[in-house]
Amino acid sequence: MDDREKKILELIDKNRDRILAFAGDIQEHPEPGFEERRTAEKTAEFLRSLGYEVQTGLAGTGVRGDFTAGNGRLKGEEQREPSGNSGIRVTVIGEMDAIGCKNHPLADPHNGTAHACGHHAQMAAMAGAAIAFSDREVQEALGGSISLFAVPAEEYVDAEKRRRLKQEGIEFAAGKSELIRRGAFDDTDIMMTTHVHMVPVEEDFYLGNPACNGFTAERVTVRGKAAHAAIEPWNGVNAVSIVTSAIQMMGLMRETFREEDHVRLHNVIRKGGEVLNSVPEEAVVETKVRAVSLEAIQAGREKIDRAYDAAAYAFGGTIERENLQGYMPVRYREADEVLVEAARELGVSYRTVDVHDFNNASTDVGDLTHLYPVVNFTFGGFSGKLHGADFSITDPETAYILPAKLLALTAYKLLKDGGKEGERIVQEFRPIFDRESYTAYIREHN
Repeated sequence: MDDREKKILELIDKNRDRILAFAGDIQEHPEPGFEERRTAEKTAEFLRSLGYEVQTGLAGTGVRGDFTAGNGRLKGEEQREPSGNSGIRVTVIGEMDAIGCKNHPLADPHNGTAHACGHHAQMAAMAGAAIAFSDREVQEALGGSISLFAVPAEEYVDAEKRRRLKQEGIEFAAGKSELIRRGAFDDTDIMMTTHVHMVPVEEDFYLGNPACNGFTAERVTVRGKAAHAAIEPWNGVNAVSIVTSAIQMMGLMRETFREEDHVRLHNVIRKGGEVLNSVPEEAVVETKVRAVSLEAIQAGREKIDRAYDAAAYAFGGTIERENLQGYMPVRYREADEVLVEAARELGVSYRTVDVHDFNNASTDVGDLTHLYPVVNFTFGGFSGKLHGADFSITDPETAYILPAKLLALTAYKLLKDGGKEGERIVQEFRPIFDRESYTAYIREHN
């Protein structure tokens, strides 16, 4: 560990109380996706206080803080001469939104959300890294650039809200996806992401990115025909019965899904008739299909569409569909050596991702992995279930401070020595999409 790495750790330790206070403030004021206005304001205020040049309002509420090593400056500094660095830019991601969880003890009574997925801990880690990289001596050792980026809306956004967001100019209803569309990451070379543990891990840290499911979703409106439920139900077409039949067929399809595709189906009935003594003429369902690959996701969607179509045909109803953008699967990435080295130097317990590990959940980090190398780790320090009312941070050191140190140390190692390690990662990475082809794919399938 060199002198600047030691200084990074000292800076984070020195500002421990400030990081914990920031985490607590975000946790106590949860906000839903694309509505993280207070969170964004506090983040911008925090970054400005450290001297970063700050952009706000990115994809609605996103906040970005920047400095450029060698040929850039923090706010208030004089311009320095270019140092001949590699120009690699590392973007450290923090997710701002909370999850709907009305029964959580820290849930907001008005919006019904709580930080039951630990996004406030990510924000604390990003804040700690921002403190470390605000130091001029640390900056001058970097052969590249650091961006701190607080992004909106990682959690799923429902169909009704998507319609409103579209009117407000949000075309892609996932935070990172909308930022990709708008070009907010165009100057990024390497992404750094983190999260509380999402798979069973006993160690403090889990290094690397296991493959994760992606998903697609749709809003299905079932049209039946109203009739008096007692006098002449035979003259009606029961929309709720159509939905029930379709969902039963989905259950019977289970044996047609390959185990290796990790298919999961979820349904929420948003509407099921209006009055009890009439045959329901309309039902509305949101359906989500998760799977391991883009191909398996589309195959699953075709099967559930056939279930809805068949049920409607059997009862004499009709189907209307609205495709809802999901997330792409996370591409597997083994633990980068700089990440392992940083964890080893911190003296924490860790294990590295195995190619056979799999996470059945979904995240829009998956979209990032199709365009950028994503250096990722997860961490402990909590109890309870993700998205559950019992989720709680139990060890602030492991949940807030150590992740900040690991983020900062790893980013430094990517960019020291002229950015040699960062350059190697960028050269070896093979993207699936660029921004243009990614945007075209999303539009074509939604």
